[in-house]
Amino acid sequence: MCFHTSQTKKVKFLEKRYDAELTKSDARDAYDIPRYHLNGFAHPDMLIIPQEGPTALAPALWGIIPKNKKQEQIRDYYKEAVRYGGGLNAQSEKLFDHFIYKNSVFTRRCIVPVSGFFEPHEHKSKKYPFHFKHKDDDVLSLAGLYTIIDKVVTFTILTKKASPLFAKIHNKKNRQPIILQNDFEQDWLKDDLNENGIKELIHMDYQEDDLIAYSVSKDLFSPRVNSDVETIIEKIEYPELPKIV
Repeated sequence: MCFHTSQTKKVKFLEKRYDAELTKSDARDAYDIPRYHLNGFAHPDMLIIPQEGPTALAPALWGIIPKNKKQEQIRDYYKEAVRYGGGLNAQSEKLFDHFIYKNSVFTRRCIVPVSGFFEPHEHKSKKYPFHFKHKDDDVLSLAGLYTIIDKVVTFTILTKKASPLFAKIHNKKNRQPIILQNDFEQDWLKDDLNENGIKELIHMDYQEDDLIAYSVSKDLFSPRVNSDVETIIEKIEYPELPKIV
């Protein structure tokens, strides 16, 4: 599952890339700070492109909340939902019948721009983190859903069964985030997209040749270490780890 991401691109880069504009202009400096490790379980404030405003870069909390909750209930809900994954990921197979997802799937889809993300590989009962990014250092567009709680936007990242590349690395859960192909990013935000169209985009495989994956420091997993540092996305080789990709 996709619980850890990075977002190191400047706001201007994202605005140009998606032909969108930051909705919270006074926070531009804050969003320009590179985030090398965004731990989903800390429910960070990130930028998304919502279906209701496809030319907007909007702040949102990572971890989707049911629409019947109030803003003051968000933190308590996160504490309660941690055993269910904290609302960080949504299995695409459940989109049309899950009590939260079914209320967002037709009207509140979103793009979650990231510069990269992390997945664990298990070898001899030990976990090794791998970092995924675009080979040309472009941003990756992850498919998501969102809800609006009073004035707070909360979102989740969609996942599906792993492709051959992801199955080699995320070899325990065999899942992967849904990465939208560049040519179909805006299709994901179209209001007239029906169930079949949504499923078609979900099942469309991203070009694996456009991705780079490599092992990184195990500090990513340590709650005692500040892993939101540039070195966390640097390659680390482990002699005991067989070549995977």
